[in-house]
This record gives sequence, C-alpha cells and structure tokens, in this order.
Amino acid sequence: MTQLDEQVARRLTRFYIIALTVIAVLSVSGLLFIKRTISNHDDDSRVVNVTGRQRMLSQRLTKLALLRTEGLATADSVSFDSLLNSWSQSHNQLRNGRLTMEKVYTVRKSRQLDSMFTHIEPVFQSIYKGFSQINNLQTTPAEKKNALQTILRDEFSYLQQMNAIVFQVDTESFERVRSLERIEWLLTLATLLTLLIEGLFIFRPVVNHTKNVIRRLARSEKALQMANSHMEIANHELEATNQNLAHTNQKLVETQKELLRTTEEKYQLQLAEENVRSAALLEGQEEERRRFARELHDGIGQMLTGLKLHAEKLKSTSFADEKQRQRFAELCDLIADTIQTTRQVSYNLMPSTLSDFGLGSTLQLLAEQTTRSTGISVIFSGQTDTKRLSPAMEIGMYRIAQEALHNAVKYAEAQTIKIILQRNTQKLVLAIEDDGKGFAMQPSPKDDNALPVINGLQNMRTRTRLLNGEFSITSKLKKGTKVRVSVNLSDNPN
Repeated sequence: MTQLDEQVARRLTRFYIIALTVIAVLSVSGLLFIKRTISNHDDDSRVVNVTGRQRMLSQRLTKLALLRTEGLATADSVSFDSLLNSWSQSHNQLRNGRLTMEKVYTVRKSRQLDSMFTHIEPVFQSIYKGFSQINNLQTTPAEKKNALQTILRDEFSYLQQMNAIVFQVDTESFERVRSLERIEWLLTLATLLTLLIEGLFIFRPVVNHTKNVIRRLARSEKALQMANSHMEIANHELEATNQNLAHTNQKLVETQKELLRTTEEKYQLQLAEENVRSAALLEGQEEERRRFARELHDGIGQMLTGLKLHAEKLKSTSFADEKQRQRFAELCDLIADTIQTTRQVSYNLMPSTLSDFGLGSTLQLLAEQTTRSTGISVIFSGQTDTKRLSPAMEIGMYRIAQEALHNAVKYAEAQTIKIILQRNTQKLVLAIEDDGKGFAMQPSPKDDNALPVINGLQNMRTRTRLLNGEFSITSKLKKGTKVRVSVNLSDNPN
C-alpha cells in the first residue's frame, strides 16, 4: 500500500506542477502586457496633450504679434520670448521623438508621423522666423508688418497640419490598445485550453486511477472477510490488514480534500485575474473618455469659440445684398450650434458635475437634459446633497444609470421614465423604471463570474460586480422594465 500511496502522490504532484506552472506563466504574462501598455498609453496621452498645446501657443503668439505690430496694449502678462521658446522647444522635441517635461516621454512615431512632421517643418520655420523678427527690437515697423503678413498667411496651414498630427498620434495610440486586447484574448484562450487539457489528461486519469484503487481495496476487503470466516487462526493478520486498509482510505480522503482545495484556490485566482482585467479595461475606457472630453473642450471648443468671436466682429461689416447678410447670420447660428453640440458631447463623455457635486445632482441633471432632448418625461427622485461616495462608485453608478436610460429611450418607446436613488448608512440603491413596451426575459447566464462582453446589459452587470453589488432586471411585455442596482456601502468604503 505504501508504494501505491507514493505512486498516486507522485502522479498528482507532477501533473499539478506542470498545469499550475503553465497557468501562472500565462497570468503573469497578461499582467506584464497590461502594465507595459498602460505605461506606454500614459506617454501617448502626454504627447497628444503637448501636440494640442502647440496649436494654442501658435494662436496666442499670433495674437501677441498682431498687438505688438499695431502698438496695442494687452492684458496677457506672459513674456513673448518665453512663449516663443516654449513653442519652438516643444516642436523640436516632438519632431526628435523625446519630450522632456517632469520626466522624459517617448514619442513613438510611425513613418506617416515622420512624413507629417517633415511636411510641417517649412511652415513652422516660416512662422517662427516671423515671430523672431517681430520680437527683435531692431526690426523696423515695415519689416514687422511684412513678418505679420507671413505669419497670418501660414498660420491656417500650420493649424490644419498640427490638427492632423494630433489625430494621427491618437489613432496610433488606439491601435496599440487594440493590439493589447488581441494579445489578452490569445492569453485567455491559452488559459482555457490549459484548463481543458488539465481536465482531460489530469482529472480524468486521476479519477479512473482512484476508482481502480477503491475497486482493488473492495476486493481485498471481501477476500479478508471470507478468510476470516474460514480461518479463525488468522485473526491477527486480518486485523493488521484492516488497519492498513483504513490508513489507505484516510490517505485517499486527504488526497481528495487536497484536490478540492487546490482546485478552489486555482478558481479563485482565475476569478481575481478576470476581475482585475475587467477593472483595468473599464478604468482605461473612463480615462480615455476623460481625456477625449478635455480635448474636445480645451482644443476644438476653444477653436470654435475663437471662430465665433471672429464672426461676431464681422457683424458690423456692411454686406452687398440681403442674401449675403442672411447667409452670414446662418453661419453664426451654425457656429453656435456646433459649440453647443461639442459641449454636450464633452459632457456626455465625462460630466464635470459628477466630480463637483456628486452622483445625485448629476443624475438629476441627466434626467433634465434627456427630457429636453427627447421630449420623454424623465423624473429623478432622490437626495442631491448627501455625503459624497468614492469616485469609482460614482462613475460606476452613473454609467449604469446612463446605459439604462439610453436603452429605455432607444428601445422601450416609453412615455415616462423614473430614476430613483435611495441611500442609507448601509446600502445604496439605484433603480430606473419605464412604462414602455418591455421585453421577454432570457435565462441569465449560468456563470455570473465569467468575463462578459462590455456592452449593454452585460456592461451594467460587469460594473455592478466590480462594485460588489447586486444587479437585477425585470420586464414584461407591454408592462415596462425595471433595472435595479443595490450596493452595500460597508463593502465599498469612501
């Protein structure tokens, strides 16, 4: 029996070491890929911000150059030399691929970006030369005016090309994130394949081997019982044999317990890894929305505001006929609508009221905006001055409400939608109810802990699970739909 125990132990140990080593390698590889991509994405975000700032600096320098050439005073207290040096230095660093700020950021450039920087270089040098002439005290007024004409002539081309560079950098950064997703899928498939192989070539052989051992033990016990009934003289030997059998059975039970414990640990490890991946993907998604919202507001929004100001200055200009005046008025209205739409898109991506006033106020504003934009009566019920929650919980609950409200508006054909937020010392409850057409409920997935596809209802389930909350949805045909999320605040301290 001792040899049999050692054989089972060696076989289990060898197979489990191989299986767990493969899973550990795949898990560590996935974490390293995520860490490396997040670090590279941070560099890309800073490069996009600095590239967008170049457009703002060029416009600011143009304004100061115009005021200096015309001899007008300005409230801008920044030195012209400082702005010009900062603009020139950032351009050279972006072109050379190393951006030096609080630390050194790498500018990963493709052949297309190199070509775009080469194409913009003559325009940059022309504008920089004009700025230098205007900043030079030895330059005559006539030379300054000529330099200003050169700047105004090339500024639009420079802004267009810099805008193209910003979008190209952002596009290449997004493609790198997509590459990480594909690698993660490959690692996940490899992990699942390893688990399948483990089930087929480890668990199944071990179970069969254990069955054979138990079968052999049963035959031995029966033979001993028959020998005991016929041979009273062999009682001592039978007793010793029974003790060995009991010891072997105890070893088998301990082995089975160890099998269950190891399997449970492996499952919990896999579940924790899936939660980390889901949280990382959602966090990256929220950071990308936040960055894109800032880009819309600080970049395109500022450019549109400048365009509106220029258009307002032209209102005092006389027009040749009434059609030209009417077209100009329509152009001003179109610019105002574009600015409003840009602000609305920026707010939808990352509402500023969420960080300033909290979840209740933001949901109330969401209900009011949806009512104005769709004509559907959206009613918010809940307190707006309660104690603030953690940023992760506020963002998660807001996204769940936003997704549920979007589904109700788009699919439910509802007349009234209610957003209900209730909170006490122990629990936070969010409910979205509508009186729409409803739908037939499908069976819930058997494995609630599996990593879902990040869209629609599964998106809400994933966010609720990451908050350690409970998600439920009830719906009947022609009787509306109710989405409810309950989060235990003691499990999510601020």
